[in-house]
Amino acid sequence: MISKDKINKILEEYNPKKTCIATVCSHSALQIFHGARREGVKTIGICTEKRKKVYDAFPLAKPDEYIIVDDPREIPVDELVSKNAVVIPHGSLVEYTGKKIDELAVPIFGNRMSLWWERERSKMFQWMEAAGLEVPAIIKPDDIDRPCIVKLPGAKGGMGYIIVNSSDEFYEKVSDENVDKVMVQEYLLGVRAYPHYFYSPLTKDGYRAAEGVVELMSFDRRVESTIDESYRGTLAGIDVKPSFSVMGNEPLVLRESLLGEVLEMGKNVTEAADKLFGGIPGPFCIETICDENLQFYAFEISARIVAGTNLYPDGSPYSTYLYKDPMSTGSRIALEIKKAAKAGKLAKVVF
Repeated sequence: MISKDKINKILEEYNPKKTCIATVCSHSALQIFHGARREGVKTIGICTEKRKKVYDAFPLAKPDEYIIVDDPREIPVDELVSKNAVVIPHGSLVEYTGKKIDELAVPIFGNRMSLWWERERSKMFQWMEAAGLEVPAIIKPDDIDRPCIVKLPGAKGGMGYIIVNSSDEFYEKVSDENVDKVMVQEYLLGVRAYPHYFYSPLTKDGYRAAEGVVELMSFDRRVESTIDESYRGTLAGIDVKPSFSVMGNEPLVLRESLLGEVLEMGKNVTEAADKLFGGIPGPFCIETICDENLQFYAFEISARIVAGTNLYPDGSPYSTYLYKDPMSTGSRIALEIKKAAKAGKLAKVVF
């Protein structure tokens, strides 16, 4: 892992008035660019020539400047640093760069240590345990005695996940090369509810957490193929092989009596992150199942902006109660960077 001191030295050379935002053109980039434009922050899109026309199709959400690359997995570090850029991590960038993100000598919004804790499954569950979250049981392949979901590592949007009901079925469906890489979780029934948070160490007015506040920005639930439509196939007499590839997201508003518990979960995750690895400034998501008893079970933490926030470019029912002006998560990121740069505190929200 690149040292925080090295990133801080890079930041010392930045011109606060020229600080800009950069990210790979994928995942939630449209929202990030659109939100930054609203906040008056310049943006840079790291993009292949083939993908550029997609972003040019949305004039209010395209980047101010492109850096054209042959492969989005190659991050042009030196060029970004020369342009005073802060990189915004999202699911595609995390998946493309893999472990290389640990060593990229460019400022990244948030704490890149949190991305490492997200990537390492055992660390993620240590984090959730430290936050006091209820979690599904993690089961060893040889001990599978109930429906379980088998997950591949990385930010793959559910692609490749499978359901198994026994150890024999696990070894039948999981390739030898992946046996030691996957995580096996108890499969729980309930509503998939994904609260989106933003932690600011620079803000003091709101739901207090660590040295700042945690804001509940929005919720989503995910549309997954083919599991979400399996009942229709079953009724039509089709033997459906369930898959969990996320193809989109749906908005969700929670019953108000549950909001206190959701805010407390966000606070606890924030404060656990503070103690374990130095904090999690910026956006994050706790991926949960809410069962028929209205009990939340957390099965993952996404330590960066999630695609479900794309539902709310003009803000959500919850951000409406936080801000007078429309505030997406993309806008909130730009606002935090702008405030930090102006106050000389970028190092508090960037690593």
